[in-house]
Amino acid sequence: FVSPQFCPTKAEARRSAAKIALMNSVFNEHPSRRITDEFIEKSVSEALASFNGNREEADNPNTGIGAFRFMLESNKGKSMLEFQELMTVFQLLHWNGSLKAMRERQCSRQEVLAHYSHRALDDDIRNQMAMDWVNREQNSPGALSRELASTERELDEARLAGKELRFHKERKDILMLAAGQLGSLHSSNC
Repeated sequence: FVSPQFCPTKAEARRSAAKIALMNSVFNEHPSRRITDEFIEKSVSEALASFNGNREEADNPNTGIGAFRFMLESNKGKSMLEFQELMTVFQLLHWNGSLKAMRERQCSRQEVLAHYSHRALDDDIRNQMAMDWVNREQNSPGALSRELASTERELDEARLAGKELRFHKERKDILMLAAGQLGSLHSSNC
């Protein structure tokens, strides 16, 4: 569920988001909202149609649609809410550059998916990503503030449009954590 209404204040947007989150969690935890073979086939067919792909792409785990199929099949029986959290983890890994780094280290998609498919979005993942941003900031001063400004802008746009906020909120939290770590590094060096 989403709310098409415009929320003029952050407080109203938060209340609306809380109501929607409750409805979504109840809806997504319903047994009919589990990932099944039928759901996988339908989702892969829709992805192929959206991206003008061919059937071979869906069977090749080295393509985007093939990786999508692999992720769905790896999560068969899980709820849509659980799968959505996993997708947020992978969005963050992509945003942070971690997926690219793993590819450069010759990690296969299956290895990466197998490793992260069983990890929740927790403080360890957030701290690892925050440290990556601390390192980026130290190598390129201003990178963190530019990314934080961009993230806050995208979070506000998504909030006003009534879109899913989890990815944007997690990005902001990671960047704020990095800023805090930078602050503590600077104060300990004085």
